Amino acid sequence: MSLTENIRPKTVMDICKLIRTEKLQELFPYVDIALRMYLCCPTSNCSAERSFSALKRVKSYLRSRMTDDRLNRLAILSIESILTMNMSFNEIISTFAKQNSRRKL
Repeated sequence: MSLTENIRPKTVMDICKLIRTEKLQELFPYVDIALRMYLCCPTSNCSAERSFSALKRVKSYLRSRMTDDRLNRLAILSIESILTMNMSFNEIISTFAKQNSRRKL
């Protein structure tokens, strides 16, 4: 088999297709596995970027002295805003009111 200009692979997907069409899996089994694993890897880090954006909103200049524990909790509330919008605030308020009267924040 000689690779001419018209079938020379240009991308990883092209190499994977070439190995499949020319039935080279048995000759290069680990290359085939590595290429398929590479093609299955996610290339986006949207959730991490979304988390950092939320962290910037939560930790503003005025709140730069808050503890890490409080910052983490506020960040989770901001990142999971869809869940917090569906929460029953009346139940949370009544649970909070039933607790002992000591400093809670």
